[in-house]
Formats: sequence, C-alpha cells, structure tokens
Amino acid sequence: MAEVISIRFRGGSKNYYFDPHGLQVAAEEYVVVETAQGMEYVKCVEGNHEVPDQSVIQPLRSVVRVATENDHKAAAYNRKREKEAFSICEKKIAAHHLEMKLVRVECNFEGNKIIFFFTAEGRVDFRELVKDLASVFRARIELRQIGVRDEAKMLGGIGICGRPLCCSQFLDEFIPVSIKMAKTQNLSLNPTKISGTCGRLMCCLKYEQAAYEDAGKRMPKTESFVDTPDGVGNVSGVDLLQEQVQVRLDSAPESPRRYKSCEIRVLRSGKGSREGIEIPAERPPRAAGEGDAAPSSRYARRGGRDPIAVPSVLAAGGPQEDEERRGNRRRRDRRRSDKPAQQSPEKQPSRRESKPRPEGGRPQKAERPPRADKRPDRAEKLPIRPAADTTAEKKAAADRAARQQSGEPRPAENRQPNRHRPRRRPRGKGPGEG
Repeated sequence: MAEVISIRFRGGSKNYYFDPHGLQVAAEEYVVVETAQGMEYVKCVEGNHEVPDQSVIQPLRSVVRVATENDHKAAAYNRKREKEAFSICEKKIAAHHLEMKLVRVECNFEGNKIIFFFTAEGRVDFRELVKDLASVFRARIELRQIGVRDEAKMLGGIGICGRPLCCSQFLDEFIPVSIKMAKTQNLSLNPTKISGTCGRLMCCLKYEQAAYEDAGKRMPKTESFVDTPDGVGNVSGVDLLQEQVQVRLDSAPESPRRYKSCEIRVLRSGKGSREGIEIPAERPPRAAGEGDAAPSSRYARRGGRDPIAVPSVLAAGGPQEDEERRGNRRRRDRRRSDKPAQQSPEKQPSRRESKPRPEGGRPQKAERPPRADKRPDRAEKLPIRPAADTTAEKKAAADRAARQQSGEPRPAENRQPNRHRPRRRPRGKGPGEG
C-alpha cells in the first residue's frame, strides 16, 4: 500500500495521485506540486490515504509544500493577468482577421508561460499572432486548438436534464457515442433531443447501453413468430426496460397484447415464412400470479380496473367491506318499504273530471289564483320616455317672431333652396335696354 493524496487541476475533472512526502494535507486545501510543466498551484480533493500499489504509476510526483499566503497572492495575480490576456488576445485576433474563437487563457504558477485555448473549423495560421502576443506579455506563448467537447468541458453549463454537464463534473475522459445507441434504447432520433450543449451526441447515452445490450440478448426480435398462452402471433414491439413484448395474435390481430419474456416461446426469430414451423400443442404457461398483461377491456387500457372483471370482494376492502355494502343495501330497502304507497294513477281523478261542465256548453275555465309574486298595492310601471330637449326649439321660435315684428329678412344660411324647382338665372337688361 502506498500513501498518496488526490489532487485536481483547474478546469479538469480527473484526480491524480501525488506523494505527500510526510506532509499532512486535508481535503479542500491548496498545495504546490511539481509537474512536468513546472510548479503548479492545485487543490487537494482527498487527504492522506492509502491505495494499492497496482493503482499507482511509479515514480510518483511529490508535493512541494502546502500553499502559503504568498502562494495565494501569486495565484490571484495570475487570475487577474489571465483576464487581461483574454481581452488583448481577442483584439489581436480581430486585427489579424483570423477565423478562430478564443475559449480560455491559463497562466502557470511561475508566470513565465501563458496558454491560449481556441476552437476553429480548420487549420489556422497564427504565427503572426504568437509574435504579437509574445511582444506584449514578455512570456512564452502557446496556442492550443481544442474541440467542441473540450470547450463545453472548460466553460461548463446546464444540460437538458437540469443538472451540470457530466464532462465538467466527473467524466475523466470522453467516451465514444454513436447513433446506434439511441436506436437500441428506442430514443427519438431527433438531433435536438439527443445532442448535448456541445452539439454532439450526449455522453449519457453510454451509461445504460450495457444494460440494454444485455436485455436485447434475452428478448426476441421484432416480427418474430412466437407462441403465447393465448395462441400464436407475431411480435410487434419490444420493451427492453420492462422485459415485455407486444404480440399481435392471429386470432385478434386488431388488438395487440403484452406478455412477459417468460410467457412466450420463440418459434422463428426475426422476419421469415411460417412454412415448416411446427406449432406445439401445449402452450406456454402464464407467469405465477399474473393474468393477461394487457386485457382488452377499455378500463385496463386507460390504466383503471374493469368493474365487471374484478369481483366486489377483491375490489379494495375484502370480505368485510363487501358485508358492509350488503348491510347498507338492506337498510335502504327497509326505508323504502316503510314509506306510504302513493295512489295509483288509475284512482286519481283526472284534471278534466275535476272541472264542472255546464249543460249544453263548453266547460268553464277555472279561475286562476293570483300569482304570489304580484302585489295589489304595487302599481304597474310604465316605460320611461326620454324627455325631448325643447330649449333649442323655443329659442328658434322666439327669434323667428322677433324677425317678423321688425321686418328683418331671414338669414341666408338658414334659407333652403327649392329642391323641386331649378334655380332661374336672374334676368338682366339687354344691350339695347336701358
């Protein structure tokens, strides 16, 4: 057994073993370690513990010291320097008209090296960009092109499941994912539903692939010819998670039924002809304690119980509840029998016979009693007519009378031309008249 501590570098999700060299390091504590790239300021995720010798690759790198106050200040200065380098590099990329996207900038603990991570569609000639950056920062400049998956891992984010991205949380390395996995798991082949933030297939498709492959070996293929407790038919669907198959029986092809994998017998795997297939006389037994997995009742299809198929004793409360129901029914019948019997319609006098009929005439109409809601002391209300505005008419009549007394002619704007007779042009004097 070897005593080690586990550390994690910034921006990574993989743990590395380092030799503590007799130092006692606690979890969540920062240390300075020696790497192939020089000194690094890293975080300890697991303190001193022992691991088997087989899991350690010798020789182990050693821990230089536990981080001091000066180490914390140097790390903070490097973080500030990275932000400045990011903005300067973006301006230089725009000045050189390079088709590249800057993702992240990292400065080592000693401050003599700066690494720029970027993404691009193809190869980019950034030799002039490196010269400009070296003249600005006076340090060793390194540009690394990464893929879209590495970009998502560095930036992080929230997936469609509502949790942080797996690659930025715990995935040590990227696992290959193919579209065949989505088909095996009966997932939608819509790219927007099975793709992650990076635009590639989601890494979580690999998590359950082994379980689906194992269940697929035990389950029959689609269109297989099988024998069931209700007869023979063809498999129309396979549910790998519940290990059930949907069979379209020859006796009832319009209503497929579901059976467990232990309730069917495969007579022919996959598509093919039925010629030469011998059907056994004995049908496969049903699973213990299970009835038809999908009864044809409309209540079962909706997820409920069939009130006709389920006895009342087995409904919910057992024999005790059924006895209580019978007692309630007997009490209702007893109350109905205690009520007085109503007079039959044959003995009741008809409405026509109850009215007196005078001799030689029609039967007189019985006076209707006054309605209860009508009160004799309440007078009938008449509809209210809107009052006409007579002020303008009186004023016009007074003006007309005053003009008649004074002999003043009628105003021109109030005169209305005779619409029935055309206007005549006033006669003027001729040239010889005068």
